[in-house]
Formats: sequence, structure tokens, C-alpha cells
Amino acid sequence: MSEEQAAKGRALLAQLTNTPEAIDRFPKRFRDYTIEHLFGDVWQGDALALPERSLVTCTILTALAREPEQRFHFAAARRLGIPRDKLVEMITHAAHYAGWPNAVGALRSLEEVWPGTE
Repeated sequence: MSEEQAAKGRALLAQLTNTPEAIDRFPKRFRDYTIEHLFGDVWQGDALALPERSLVTCTILTALAREPEQRFHFAAARRLGIPRDKLVEMITHAAHYAGWPNAVGALRSLEEVWPGTE
């Protein structure tokens, strides 16, 4: 991959999280793929806006019950300006297709990173 993609990936990580340096804990090869390919290329497409990509990612992680990754991406969605109630609605909708336990786990993850007011 190119230095340009690496720079774009690091810039996006800085936009999504307040701890972009946390990626440095991963092995170099995995870290490079994550920064250069995933965030420097895949997340950079023009067909979906950044908040749309974020919401799609949150939905997939809900369906797959990936709670640790949900916490990262729910917090990133918040930083991108996606309203909390939209995430709750997505989780409620996903419950009917991906299963109630997956939705309960996602709501628990959301509550950890973005406590609700209800």
C-alpha cells in the first residue's frame, strides 16, 4: 500500500477515536493492513458517506455480536455525529433479523460508551 493510504488511514482513525495510537499495540503487519487497507482505502470510498459507513459497520457488528468492536465503533459513530437514538433504532431493527441476544449485547455496549437518558 502507499504512504498516501497510510496517511489517510491514520487521519481517519484520529477522526474516529481519541486514542488512535492504540492501533500501535497490534503486530506491524496487521496494523499496516488495518491502517492502509481498511481505513486508508475501504473506508475512503465515495459511494457511502462516512456516517453511513459507520452505521453499516455498527449494524454488522450488532448482527455478529462483536461487543468489544461495537464499543469502538459506537463511540466512533458518536464522534461522527450519529445520534444515539439512531443507533438504538438500528439495534432494535437488527434484533428482529440477528436475534434478541445480539441486540441486548449491543445495547449493553452502547450503554458503556454512551449512557442513555431513558
